[in-house]
Amino acid sequence: MSSEAKSEDDLREEIDTFLQKNFPQIEMHGGSAAIQNLDRESGEVSIQLGGACSGCGISPMTIQAIKKRMVNEIGEIETVHANTGGSGGGGHGGESPSFAGETTDSRESGGGDDGPPTAPF
Repeated sequence: MSSEAKSEDDLREEIDTFLQKNFPQIEMHGGSAAIQNLDRESGEVSIQLGGACSGCGISPMTIQAIKKRMVNEIGEIETVHANTGGSGGGGHGGESPSFAGETTDSRESGGGDDGPPTAPF
């Protein structure tokens, strides 16, 4: 960190500008990004992605990009924590994305019926 540290307000503004400039797709797709916590002394920031980001299948990639690029582009930031708030635990929100035509009830592997799948209706 530099000897002429920015004020917390200046650093918050720089982070907000970074998010808007580098990740406009967050807002374009109905999501939001907000600073949850900023510790200027340790260089740690927590970012909360909300709105359409919760449950979005590519939000883990967006989070990784934010973490990598923010540390590289904002000298005062050393560690970035980011999540979608989709669950109380860590990881990627605790749920995997689902896609049209994909079933999620596939716990039984190799179980007996070799016939074609049946319609759910």
